[in-house]
Amino acid sequence: MRTVFLALVFANIVYFAWAHWIDVSPPAVNESSAKLPPLKLVDELPPAEREAARAKKMSLNPGSACLALGPFADLDSSAHAAALLKAKGFDPRQRAEPGQMSEGYWVYVGGMKSQEESDRALATLERNGIKDALVMPETPDAGRRLSLGLYSERPRAERRADAARAAGLKAEVAERKLAGTVYWVDLVPPPGMNAVPLQDLFAQGVSNRIAVQPCPAPAASPAPTGTATNASPQPPPRPPATASNPTPLVAGPPQLR
Repeated sequence: MRTVFLALVFANIVYFAWAHWIDVSPPAVNESSAKLPPLKLVDELPPAEREAARAKKMSLNPGSACLALGPFADLDSSAHAAALLKAKGFDPRQRAEPGQMSEGYWVYVGGMKSQEESDRALATLERNGIKDALVMPETPDAGRRLSLGLYSERPRAERRADAARAAGLKAEVAERKLAGTVYWVDLVPPPGMNAVPLQDLFAQGVSNRIAVQPCPAPAASPAPTGTATNASPQPPPRPPATASNPTPLVAGPPQLR
């Protein structure tokens, strides 16, 4: 009897050990989370990765978004704006890129079908006190036109156009743009500031034609090894002449007034 009792006790001990230490189901694993890399604190990362992580955090902060101020027609103008912003606590960076800049506002009379019609329009303008009109080269898309001048400010251009209209001619005003290099000032507003003080810049001589917009996205791929990265950008080819971008006058390029 004692032998049977000891055998039963031994069998229970063996079953208990098997149930608790051998026959144990593996814990459930989420396949999607199992593929994720282990989490690390920023201070646990290598120095290079640590700086990249902090820069990414700053880029995701709406208050630290990069802003671009411009475009400026020349490097001196952008440098002047950058110096003013630096004095106000900003950390500006100048940037050049191909683009188009306004050269002024062109006033012209178009729609003439023949040389005789152009001559009559010139005579009409002279009788009404406009004696500096010039004949433009005839083009397939724009035909015959008379240039009444190129102005740096639109209100002055509109006054000249109104004078031609009062004489019975159909004068138009078009903004003239030329391809070239334009300059921008990139910056991130410092803590406590969420805007660029444009009015202060205008009051200190910065052109009131500039505006603020988000910085362009970075390039998709870096430049190949050995390729110069500080070369001056090449302007795109000049577009064909249109009503808003005329060809030069017979007497030479128009001068701003």
